[in-house]
Amino acid sequence: MDYVALLSRLIEIDTSGADGAGCRQVFALLEQELRSSSCATQIVDIPPESADGLEGRMALVAHRRATGLPRLVVYGHVDVVPADGWDAFSPRVEGGKVFGRGACDMKGSVAALAGALSNLKEQPLSYDLTVILTMDEETHQLSQLEYLTAAVDAGPGTHMLSLDAGFGYVSIANLGVLQLDVEVKGQSVHSGLAHLGTNAVEGAARLMSALLELKERVTTRRSPIPTHPDTGLGVMEPRLNINQVSGGLARNIVPDSCRFSIDRRLLPDETVENARAEILQALNGVEDARWDILREFVIPPVEASDDSHAGILARIVGEVTGSTGLYGEMISGELPFAAGHFWGSKVFGTGVIRPECNLHGVGEFVYERDLHQLGEVLVRFLTGNQKEAA
Repeated sequence: MDYVALLSRLIEIDTSGADGAGCRQVFALLEQELRSSSCATQIVDIPPESADGLEGRMALVAHRRATGLPRLVVYGHVDVVPADGWDAFSPRVEGGKVFGRGACDMKGSVAALAGALSNLKEQPLSYDLTVILTMDEETHQLSQLEYLTAAVDAGPGTHMLSLDAGFGYVSIANLGVLQLDVEVKGQSVHSGLAHLGTNAVEGAARLMSALLELKERVTTRRSPIPTHPDTGLGVMEPRLNINQVSGGLARNIVPDSCRFSIDRRLLPDETVENARAEILQALNGVEDARWDILREFVIPPVEASDDSHAGILARIVGEVTGSTGLYGEMISGELPFAAGHFWGSKVFGTGVIRPECNLHGVGEFVYERDLHQLGEVLVRFLTGNQKEAA
């Protein structure tokens, strides 16, 4: 299969829309490709109550079942982040690169998987295989993953491979997430009569100062899990960031409201409960500030994968690409928690993402050679390390 041609077709379909129409169009295209590769396919419609109220949600599930072989579920998603400032949905091939929104995150990996399965349509696999492709990974999909439990048919002992990962190594861990949106209350008056009001922005500044003191302590912690050298880190590290601030109506009005967001990234051995307690203690220690938590979003951390098949995959990655290793990722996602909590499995992953590929940015691209090498890695992995089929 021509990986670049298929990827270009996928990029042309804008799958960033909130209505999910583009994702459904991509599923229709991929369902045809997977059916022609000896897979039995199923479009699973997800009701709004299992999709945070969203209408028209679905997933594409494909099987090449083989009773008695090791069970393997391969995961991917087809949605992308929005694009602005460039012609993101007109794919361009130049200088050994394929440019377009989703090229590396993660339509490139989806194209490599579809190509690998096409190359193997007449060959036996070494796994009892299921592929699951979802459509809301870039926003929130945990309830959708739970709904898909029956269709995925995983369970204890299932090997779970995510293709939403970096190139040239195997990921075995991710960061957990705790996000809090805080609203600080005040009383607005004319700026010249500030003594009669309460400045919410200044209150927020005192709260953020306390959080920055906590950040200094949090970010000294370390995990024993190594990170890929491209991150510039030696091992996984936690994060505490203040990423959004908004407040005030005008320069001459004391503001009565200010909002800011806290983004806490957790190591695999940390807990959401402890991270939340630390943040609340810091906030509660600030005098004369009235505040409320407006929103909380959580992806609980999970322990690193110890699946022996991650090591098998790492050896194949090394043979094909010339680089390898088992590393923790400094990113987050809901799949590892869903796999462990709903399906009794641990996730390991590989893909085509490199730091220089501008994922989520202007000019996102993937290397053509990475597409072909990931396709070969998948062929060898799915067949027990055989050479790629012609």
